[in-house]
Amino acid sequence: MAAKLSGPGGGSKYTVEQNNEINVTPFVDVMLVLLIIFMVAAPLASVNVEVDLPTAVAPPADNPPKPVYISIQSNDRVYIGDFPVQIEDLGTELNANIGTRNPTEERIFIRGDQELRYGTFMRVMNSLQDAGFYSVALVGEDNAPAS
Repeated sequence: MAAKLSGPGGGSKYTVEQNNEINVTPFVDVMLVLLIIFMVAAPLASVNVEVDLPTAVAPPADNPPKPVYISIQSNDRVYIGDFPVQIEDLGTELNANIGTRNPTEERIFIRGDQELRYGTFMRVMNSLQDAGFYSVALVGEDNAPAS
């Protein structure tokens, strides 16, 4: 029979030594069970019925049209692509720019300066809606942290 003596360096009967090691055995057991489950379930999820599929007769889809960008600077200058335009003429210029495509299905990308006045932005939005452009996307700078 062993006993722990109290006194200098001995400690009391309530002293518990700290264990700072992680027991990974339960973690490994759970991972092995999950591995077996996925190994059994994966073949069941695949399709094993053979089908002779017909060939596709649809013509290949055209490339999507070049996106239309509207840029608004902080000094209220508006551009379609790289070309300056007045806000009042924005609708007619955009219709000329997209050609025969339907304006209600065309997506317009707006790039606005962060110092832009809200009133100018709303004038551009109203001009787009008056011309029939309802699909508008706002472009911002991606501020993702560097990996």
